[in-house]
Amino acid sequence: MSGADVEVDWDALEAAAAAARERAYAPYSGYRVGAALLGEDGAIYVGQNVENASYGLSLCAERAAVATAIGAGVRRFLALVVTTQGARPAAPCGMCRQVLAEFAPPFDVRCVSVDGGRLDTSVRELLPHAFSGAYLDD
Repeated sequence: MSGADVEVDWDALEAAAAAARERAYAPYSGYRVGAALLGEDGAIYVGQNVENASYGLSLCAERAAVATAIGAGVRRFLALVVTTQGARPAAPCGMCRQVLAEFAPPFDVRCVSVDGGRLDTSVRELLPHAFSGAYLDD
């Protein structure tokens, strides 16, 4: 199935990201994040942040969703929703932006907050000059 055959159901992605957020493990910051990634196969892959007392070992929801999809054999994505708390929707961190940029073509990203805020963007807009494997060939 090609990506052109899959319709992006933003409502379903938002619901999946919200449900994933509820399962987040955030005992230190209390800041729970959920992500829902639509694969080219039409399936939704979710992730939630997993904190660690050694903060550098924490895992962001977006990278958790990517890892879940990769484990299922999916390498192309059509859309991502990230759900956070508060009034302002939070965009993926820099590390997540670089991981998302690894997978072409760039896809749409919607960031929503539980208080109703929304930011529609794309991987390319989040990281316009991303490092890619093409640089390794130079």
